Amino acid sequence: MLATRALTWRIGEVAIVDDVHLDLAPGEFLGVIGPNGAGKTSLFNLITGLRPPTGGQILLDGEDVTALPPHRRARRGLGRTFQSSSVFGSLTVRENVRLAVQAHRGGSMKLWRRAAADRGVAAAADAALDRVGLRHRGTALAGTLAHGEKRKLEIALLLAGEPRVMLLDEPMAGVSAEDVPELVAVIRSLTGDSGRSVLMVEHHMDVILDLADRIAVMHHGALLACDTPATVMADATVQEAYLGEAL
Repeated sequence: MLATRALTWRIGEVAIVDDVHLDLAPGEFLGVIGPNGAGKTSLFNLITGLRPPTGGQILLDGEDVTALPPHRRARRGLGRTFQSSSVFGSLTVRENVRLAVQAHRGGSMKLWRRAAADRGVAAAADAALDRVGLRHRGTALAGTLAHGEKRKLEIALLLAGEPRVMLLDEPMAGVSAEDVPELVAVIRSLTGDSGRSVLMVEHHMDVILDLADRIAVMHHGALLACDTPATVMADATVQEAYLGEAL
């Protein structure tokens, strides 16, 4: 569903992302770990088109999208969340998601018709909110949500675009310990029988080990290992480079 081939991003002589070959199968959950500065977010920026690579290719469902801008990749089914929460705080939760549905489907530009009256858009927005457990918060202002709820709202915004591949960049960052289990359950539901693939960067090792089918380890911009969680965690090179001690 998603592949990188010798993907590289250099600034001068420094390789931020270095010759990364990665494959993500339909319905697969692939976790990405590594120390700070390993190139994880930079990898996401290349895949989603926020940065142009200095070498290599990005394939989405077999199509070379390396030269496409971010919005055209999104139209082809590639979606992403970011480390920092970004929602329209002065709009309601439902309005946030409704706008995301409209952006995906395209507006009618009928100025005499209220957007909220479009039943198809409203139903799609409510379905996304149901999926993340926020339907009951639909009328609340997004700016009043707790941080964990904002993370769920961001996932609902992503689902509104009907992505086939979802990139989640540290979704647990800043989330309180008591809110982590619910957010993990939401993220686990993203693949299931939908065939949707998930690529997630996360520093919470227990979360990654719980969710991932495979784990990719980045170190100094390069892909150090990519295998099942048990195999990766038992790898002495990974332990030395990333963890510094045996697991």
